[in-house]
Amino acid sequence: MSTRVPLAGDFVNGDVSFWYRSLGVPVAKGPLEGDRDADVVIVGAGYTGLWTAYYLKKASPGLRIIVLEKEFAGYGASGRNGGWLVGELAGTPERYAKTHGVDAAKRLQRMMFESIDEVIAVTGNEGIDADVVKGGVTTVAVNAAQDRRLRELLAHERHWGWTEEDVRLLDPAERESRMRVDGAVSAIWSPHCARIQPAKLAVGLARTVRDLGVEIFERTPVTEIAPRAARTPYGTVRAEYVIRATEGFTAGLKQYHRAWLPMNSSMIVTEPLGDLWDTIGWEGSELLGDMAHYYTYAQRTADGRIAFGGRGKPYLYGSHVDDRGHTHEWTIEALWDLLTGMFPAVKASKVAHTWSGVLGVPRDWCATVHVDHSTGIGWAGGYTGHGVTTTNLAGRTLRDLILREDTELASMPWVGRKVRGWEVEPLRWIGVHAMYDLYRRADARENAGLGRTSMLARIADSITGR
Repeated sequence: MSTRVPLAGDFVNGDVSFWYRSLGVPVAKGPLEGDRDADVVIVGAGYTGLWTAYYLKKASPGLRIIVLEKEFAGYGASGRNGGWLVGELAGTPERYAKTHGVDAAKRLQRMMFESIDEVIAVTGNEGIDADVVKGGVTTVAVNAAQDRRLRELLAHERHWGWTEEDVRLLDPAERESRMRVDGAVSAIWSPHCARIQPAKLAVGLARTVRDLGVEIFERTPVTEIAPRAARTPYGTVRAEYVIRATEGFTAGLKQYHRAWLPMNSSMIVTEPLGDLWDTIGWEGSELLGDMAHYYTYAQRTADGRIAFGGRGKPYLYGSHVDDRGHTHEWTIEALWDLLTGMFPAVKASKVAHTWSGVLGVPRDWCATVHVDHSTGIGWAGGYTGHGVTTTNLAGRTLRDLILREDTELASMPWVGRKVRGWEVEPLRWIGVHAMYDLYRRADARENAGLGRTSMLARIADSITGR
């Protein structure tokens, strides 16, 4: 490791995530043993699968529900994310409105806001201590180009129904009183975000659904999803409904190899910062994001660290996944440079842990929920990094679709959305790496003084269709 990044004496690279390091990595329970029958079988014990099981069992306690998980519950993005319980749409309102109208797209946005409070309510009702604090989110701009984009974003959100109570521009005095980001020229704040400890939420949800009578079989990889059946090396589970809740690991199923791209995201976490907080001025538990193309996300953890994330090595050829979470040295250096660029005082600290995970990205960058009653196959995912909140809304939507309830949830514009698959290799690899290379170059030009969004970023957007 480069000496440019100071590492704590007990530094860890990978090993799932810091969130699990602080809890202890769960010991996966025994696998499925032989064929089974159920009413609903869910493939994947992350947030999507666990929320779906939770709401189904609450609505219909007699349902026989089985969850199949390759590793342990919460092993994937659910236990590795940045801990942003945020109300942003997993997709663009324009695309949802194109098929269902403006009012439906605006209502979906409101449902996302409401889902934050729903998650908080469930954690309280079920006794899940996930370090939840609803402190909102501050988004900063640190150069002229970012400032222009921030104001354009604010106008866009106003157009789509975000009121002054949903998001507002901070005056310089309030911006500085919240946190002192070096070089910040403007910032907006929204109350629609809460900090969580992701692994605590996953572990708590798994315990809760087991207590409700849901069976979770870990160390049980699913090799094929078929009508009314999920096949594993240890037996087949036959059920009226088979729900795919595999998000960033979806490409590992041959039949869905090009459905969602597994995009890597990486994080570092510092040692507890102690007196350094006096210089940083981040007294609350709000989340922090920026307006860079190669954007970053951060939280102040319950034990006084900064957990800081961004895109690392964005994509592995052939949609392969490094599921151990090891992070490349240059990614650690890049994240450290970004973090200490925002907060120079953090240079006096050290990196205690770094890890990576994958999120699912559809070709149109919009999440979908679907249940085909003729085959029994359903799914939810493609959250593009907004899954902590969106999975809850997806779980409730899958509940209504499976139970054939005619509800507002079941008619939202992301239900049944059809999206074409990603291109074949090597086009996927070339396109994704070209996109992020262009974004990095665009950020560099804007940081050097370009007063508008770099054309390189617009080219990157056109490549990927964002």
